[in-house]
Amino acid sequence: MSKMVDSWHSPHLDRTVRVARWGDYGVPVLVFPTAGGDAEEIERFDIVRACGQLIEEGRVKVYSCDSINGRAMLANEGDSLHRSWILRRFCEFVGNELVPAIRTDCHTDDIEVITAGASIGAFNALAAVCRFPEVFRHAICMSGTFDLTRFMNGPVNDNYLWASPIHFLSAPDHEHTSPEQLAQLRERSVIFACGEGANEDIGESWHAAHILGNAGVPNQVDKWGPEWPHDWPTWRTMLPHYLARVA
Repeated sequence: MSKMVDSWHSPHLDRTVRVARWGDYGVPVLVFPTAGGDAEEIERFDIVRACGQLIEEGRVKVYSCDSINGRAMLANEGDSLHRSWILRRFCEFVGNELVPAIRTDCHTDDIEVITAGASIGAFNALAAVCRFPEVFRHAICMSGTFDLTRFMNGPVNDNYLWASPIHFLSAPDHEHTSPEQLAQLRERSVIFACGEGANEDIGESWHAAHILGNAGVPNQVDKWGPEWPHDWPTWRTMLPHYLARVA
């Protein structure tokens, strides 16, 4: 399969971000890496290979980018207010820089995107569909971590509330979302897939699903059982399974 790697200096993040793409045709799928991952992490851990048949058949075209916000949290970059800013700016980068680049690569200005990710990548996938429902039509959130408050280590502000779906969707009167955004989001769908093996916490998925359900957003929680740990073999099985359903 073909592969392309590109990079540019992001004005939203004021740093260089790398983006990778596998395949030439099909529905664009943006797969976010785990917390410390880069744009090619999903290739090194065989996620791309696991989706190989879908890519070769031209059903999907897979993209990924550096985990800028995840790296900032792992490195305790700055204080909690700075990390809140990074969360918001990364989300804005996705909607305002990465999506236009994907659409340019697909030679269309209105193609819709599927998004996916595991662990903190699942947070980014959920944030993408909730913040930009006019672009993203499905989110596949695997073994997700959705409440990032514990990574802040201090007070947060409106940047964090804007970027965190479980917070802005549960805010009184949905003060961080517009009626138009909510209406479009209610026409999208989210899959929360999680094992119950080592290091998994399916409670995070149930909590996020409850908040989305209260906001009228279609979603489902798929429990994969105790034989599925929080690890790459689980996600290599999950992602092609769900992409075959929604792509």
